[in-house]
Amino acid sequence: MTLNDTVLRVTERIFARSEATRKPYLARMAQARAKGPARAHLSCSGQAHAYAASGADKSRLATETTGNLGIITAYNDMLSAHQPFETYPDAIRDAARQAGGTAQVAGGVPAMCDGVTQGEAGMELSLFSRDVIAMAASVALSHNVFDAAVFLGVCDKIVPGLVIAAQAFGHLPAVFLPAGPMLSGLPNDEKAKVRQKFAAGEVGRDALMAAEMAAYHGPGTCTFYGTANTNQMLMEFMGLHLPGASFVAPNTPLRDALTRAGAKRALTLSAMGQNYTPVCDILDEKAFVNGIVGLHATGGSTNLLIHLVAMARAGGIVLDWEDFSDLSEVTPLMARVYPNGLADVNHFHAAGGLGYMIGELLDAGLLHPDTRTVGGDGLENYTTEPKLIDGDLVWQPGDRDTLNTKILRPAGDPFQPTGGLKRLSGSLGTAVIKVSAVSPEHHIVEAPARVFADQDAVKTAFKAGELTGDVIIVVRFQGPKANGMPELHSLTPLLSILQGRGQKVALVTDGRMSGASGKVPAAIHVCPEALDGGPIAKLRDGDILRVDATAGVLDILSPDVITRKAVQADLSANQHGTGRELFAAFRNTVGSADTGATVFGV
Repeated sequence: MTLNDTVLRVTERIFARSEATRKPYLARMAQARAKGPARAHLSCSGQAHAYAASGADKSRLATETTGNLGIITAYNDMLSAHQPFETYPDAIRDAARQAGGTAQVAGGVPAMCDGVTQGEAGMELSLFSRDVIAMAASVALSHNVFDAAVFLGVCDKIVPGLVIAAQAFGHLPAVFLPAGPMLSGLPNDEKAKVRQKFAAGEVGRDALMAAEMAAYHGPGTCTFYGTANTNQMLMEFMGLHLPGASFVAPNTPLRDALTRAGAKRALTLSAMGQNYTPVCDILDEKAFVNGIVGLHATGGSTNLLIHLVAMARAGGIVLDWEDFSDLSEVTPLMARVYPNGLADVNHFHAAGGLGYMIGELLDAGLLHPDTRTVGGDGLENYTTEPKLIDGDLVWQPGDRDTLNTKILRPAGDPFQPTGGLKRLSGSLGTAVIKVSAVSPEHHIVEAPARVFADQDAVKTAFKAGELTGDVIIVVRFQGPKANGMPELHSLTPLLSILQGRGQKVALVTDGRMSGASGKVPAAIHVCPEALDGGPIAKLRDGDILRVDATAGVLDILSPDVITRKAVQADLSANQHGTGRELFAAFRNTVGSADTGATVFGV
């Protein structure tokens, strides 16, 4: 199949834009690669320190004739998605020994949950935790005793942070080992209805708690299609998972077999294995284009419009939101997974999942087929499905027909002809919007603004009955420099209530919305942010705004707004408590959302 003209044009544009930064990055990786296995350059004392607690593996490590695998883990047992990782190190070590190598836990990284911190002060550390994770993983790998690495992480900031770290050590192979989604519980749409009833005062906290506990009920990733599961999709589309590994349930024989196979595969990809494939050769411009196409085809999380930019820049590749918007125009929306539909990721996986989708997109010429992956050369490997047959892990051709057209449709007969994410620009600045779950009649909202400096003030106004008539809720001073760019997902129930009353309603913010954002149009990641004096800082109550997801426009229609002086906000309450005082350096140095909201220079 011939590659789509837009996919080709965007890819060529990224190649040209990235040349000045990509070439030096690859030169650095080649220099690191030329030094050979890192352990060979350590002093005897250094090696003794590194192997002292390795028991029976000590002699094998000291001979330097077999590969040593570094394990970077985001394990904790407070988060359901990461609890399964508790047993992974033992399984990985055992698999490495079977392959003639060794494995050591190089280090751990923090893993926080946006669901737990939603609407709380801790959410102001969430985005910054991605860069902390990248730095922590780099510290772990800096001991230079590893020939390859496996990364154990799932959720929102963890996978992007681990990818950034993997690229800092891009001369090493890297395999990402997922944990898989929890089994299906209370349907997500039923949970959402209870949340709305609670926000409207129709049910008490006991009913809300019962619904939440029935939805989040066991080990594994939350089953809606938010940022965590979007991360898993990306790792498959971009070739860092074994084929078909993303959505296999935890604590099952197939999951365990995939974990062991991933460890063995990482060793074969090392310079001491049979098929040296460093991560810098996998994560090239084509791989990122494939990831963006996957994001659009699945209706994935808006958070990845920040994370993919930061991930790419770690490897010298420069993406911008125009790339996302152009690719969205030619990528069909093939999946309906909550919040874009009623199904969860388990239903999506059963209907054919990522293997079916990748096959369809390859046939349609919307993916680069010639990328390198941990599963071998060529993305065609990711149309196969892992099976356990007589105890042996094998990959067989996946289904080429969807098993449920209400959840997963062919590229030629999609739910809608374009992807779910779009760039907005105009007199209010640049922003992004996710429309895959927004009904067409809500794609354009023109209404007076109500301006707030935080989400609590919005909730207060709602409870007081002030939000009547058509309204565009503006929540500013929520950007990365102001307070770490928290998600504002706790506003979703009340905004949905307003929309359900027949009001035209939209959200405009320089903050983030959840990866589970859905039916209410939200122009998010507004740049320049309010703290930088962007136009959003000049708005007043009653100014008429236009959010137009059809034309890609974000405009101020009231006259003379741009000539006003930008307001200043009192941000003193955001500087301390819940660890926020430790992140002042991040707030002072972080870049804008459209450049990845990262503290790392490029």
